[in-house]
This record gives sequence, structure tokens and C-alpha cells, in this order.
Amino acid sequence: MASMKSVRLARGARALLTAIAANVCLAAVKITAGVAGRSQALIADGIESLTDLFVSAVVWRGFQIASEPADERHPYGHGKAEAVAAFCVALILLLAALAIVGGAVRQLVRPHPPPKAFTLLVLLAVVGVKETMFRLIQRTGKELDSAALRSEAWHQRSDAITSGAAAIGISIAVFVGGKFEAADEIAAMAAAGVILYNARRILREAMHELMDAAADPDFLRRIRETTCQTPGVHRVEKCFARKSGPEYLVDMHLEVDPQMSVGEAHKLAHRVKDRIRRELPAVKDVLIHIEPASNATAPKLSRPVTET
Repeated sequence: MASMKSVRLARGARALLTAIAANVCLAAVKITAGVAGRSQALIADGIESLTDLFVSAVVWRGFQIASEPADERHPYGHGKAEAVAAFCVALILLLAALAIVGGAVRQLVRPHPPPKAFTLLVLLAVVGVKETMFRLIQRTGKELDSAALRSEAWHQRSDAITSGAAAIGISIAVFVGGKFEAADEIAAMAAAGVILYNARRILREAMHELMDAAADPDFLRRIRETTCQTPGVHRVEKCFARKSGPEYLVDMHLEVDPQMSVGEAHKLAHRVKDRIRRELPAVKDVLIHIEPASNATAPKLSRPVTET
């Protein structure tokens, strides 16, 4: 288990360090080009890239803490640190979107020359880099089942969307001009709307995990089926699973023959737990409560149950 966590941590670190390096370069390029090219949308985009550095640091720390083993103060592990990091990312996205809207509104009420054409080329290059980063981190996040990495991936795509919207606005302002010179600012506000939407989605996912929302029904069905395949289990009376980072903690009530001894029931519970963890590696631990099955339907045991 320790080696698997080490590999997971190393893969997540590579993805996040790549994102940090890309954000440092892009922030410098976008802000410099925005000031030189008189583009409010490009400056706003550059400011968001600066926030990306902080976001990546938050995600990295959350990912790192989540990989630590359980201890005396945290007997269930540290997996929820990823959800906390994702929650922080969502809040940062909300603040960044509001800042972009504020800057665009100020530019709308103040006359200014249109942005220069070269800023369009900068934005197109940025869109390509950010979309590439999104695909890289999103794929890693899915493979590692990391809410923190998935939130970071969508943060990268939000930046790509912001840049794409800015490119559209600048194109209209530069090549059409006239009454459409405000297209640059309008594009910035439209991009802020997309960022707000993604922030809401990330926030909802993080809150579900922090509040121990129920696992996916298909996942619960697989746990029940795996359990019922174990000889000696009469019925799964209750089954709950909650997510903690990339892993799940399962609680279940099993009905067994009422004539089964305490020792046999204990051994059966261990067989069920071992089988679930073997066939569903995402399950970290299983807490089992044994209950007597109905006398009318419970199978009678003539000998101790052994798994075949």
C-alpha cells in the first residue's frame, strides 16, 4: 500500500509541477503582452495565471497531505485533504471571476484605444498550452481518482476558456472596431461567467465528499454482489460507502445464520472484508456488523462455514 501511495504522489507531483512551470511562463507573457498591447482581457487573463500558481500550491499540499498514512489523531487517514484543496480552488476561482468582471466594467466606462493585433497571437498560443495542460492533468486525476487534481485540471481549462474568449473579443475589437471596441471587455466578462460555472461544479463535488455523500449506486451494487458471493452470507441488510480522497470507507450490516457462533461470524466478516478489498482495490476499509437472519429464511448450518 505504501509503495502505491508513493507512486500516486510522484505522478501527482509531476503533473502539478508541470502546471506550475507553465503558469509562471504564461503569466509573465500575458501580462507583458496585455500592457504593451492595451488589452484588458489579456491582462485579466495574466492575473488569473498568477492565481494559478497559488492554486497549484494549494492542490499540491492537499494532494501531499492526503497521501500520508493514518495516525492516532486521524485514524481514517488524511484523504479528505484533497476535497479541502478542491474547495479552496473553487473559492479562488470565484474571487478571480469577480476580479475579472470588476476590471472589465471599469474599462467599459472609461474610453480607451482598442487592443493591438499581436495580442491575438499571444492568446491563441496560450489557449493551446492551457488545453494541453488540462488534458494532461485531467487524465492523471482520473487515473488516480483525485478530486484535487481534477479541480486543478478544470482550473487550467477555465484559463483556456478565458483566453479563447479574450481572443474572440480582441479579434472583434481590432478587425471590426467602431461600436465593437468594447468587445474585449465583454469577452472578459463572458469568460468570468464560465469560470463561475466551473467553480460551482468543483465546489459541489468537494462539498459532497466533505459531507460524506453516498457513493455511486453502481459502486455500492458491486460491493453487495461481491459480499453475497461469500459463502455464509445470507443477505446484505445495509451497505454504505463514503469517499476519502481516492479511497472508500465501507460500513455494512450482514445477515447470517442465527445459529452461527461468534467465532464463525468473526471469521466470516474477515473473509468478506478481504474479498471486497481484493476485488475492489478502491475500498480502503470495511466495518461489518453481524445480524441474525430471519429464522424462516436463514439456512441451517450443520458445520462451520468455510469459503470454497
